[in-house]
Amino acid sequence: MELVEELNEKRERHNAEAEKHRHHRDKLNEQTKEWVRKRDDLNAQARDLIEDANSHKAKRNDHNQEVRDIKVQRDLWNRKVNEVAEALARKKRDKEPRKGPPIRLLKKKLKDLEFQQMTSSLSPSKEKELIDEMRALNAEIKEKESELEGDDEIKTLLANAAEVREKAEFYHAKVEELAVTSQKEHDTMMELYDNSDTVRKEADKAQENFIKCKVQADEEHQKHIEMIKQVHDYDKMLSGIRQRDNVSSDSPMPTGEIRSDRDEAKDIYEKFKRGEKLSTADLMMLQNSGYL
Repeated sequence: MELVEELNEKRERHNAEAEKHRHHRDKLNEQTKEWVRKRDDLNAQARDLIEDANSHKAKRNDHNQEVRDIKVQRDLWNRKVNEVAEALARKKRDKEPRKGPPIRLLKKKLKDLEFQQMTSSLSPSKEKELIDEMRALNAEIKEKESELEGDDEIKTLLANAAEVREKAEFYHAKVEELAVTSQKEHDTMMELYDNSDTVRKEADKAQENFIKCKVQADEEHQKHIEMIKQVHDYDKMLSGIRQRDNVSSDSPMPTGEIRSDRDEAKDIYEKFKRGEKLSTADLMMLQNSGYL
């Protein structure tokens, strides 16, 4: 029967289309699962990086606090260095022999002569005179300083000055050491934060791909369902034909009703031949009119 063959052909075509959409849907669902796994893995990596970065941040902050605390000690000892230096200078002025120019003037004169030697063009004899004078000044300065350093009070102040200077230098070195360590922790922290941002962006991209695949999979599922519904419609039509063929030929038929619906049924049949989707009511009309 030509109609049955046509129905079977359309049913197979829609069934094949349904299978195609089902296969594509399943493939997209697998891709969706992969994107979910990748997104979750990347988010976990980002969390680990941030946790590591926060650990280095805490260490940096601890070192910075140590720096602030030790700077207080350093500044304290620096003030003591200045205080002892001033006390030593006063004591040296008090104890310095009154004979001859004071040491500070001798040092100034020696510095001026050194500058003259470096910047002036002198004859060999003049330069020798200059060097001899510088040598004599240097000897006089050392003699006066040696005399002063033999004084007990100055000795005590010199020892005190050395002690406080050593303390100040210790705390200064400690500040620099901790500052370097703090900077290393800061640099590591920033690198980890940058890495976490990169990984987070990859996770966001994976999330976008997940949503894209999910939407496409849902669309394919809907198309699959639509095709399956059409296959079921053809199954109903074929079942109706088989039931009609099983009815006895001498069974009474509501011919008057069929004739009255013939025109409408014909239009529905033409829709069917064009491949348009028919409703259940349309199928019933075709069956009751004798087209099926």
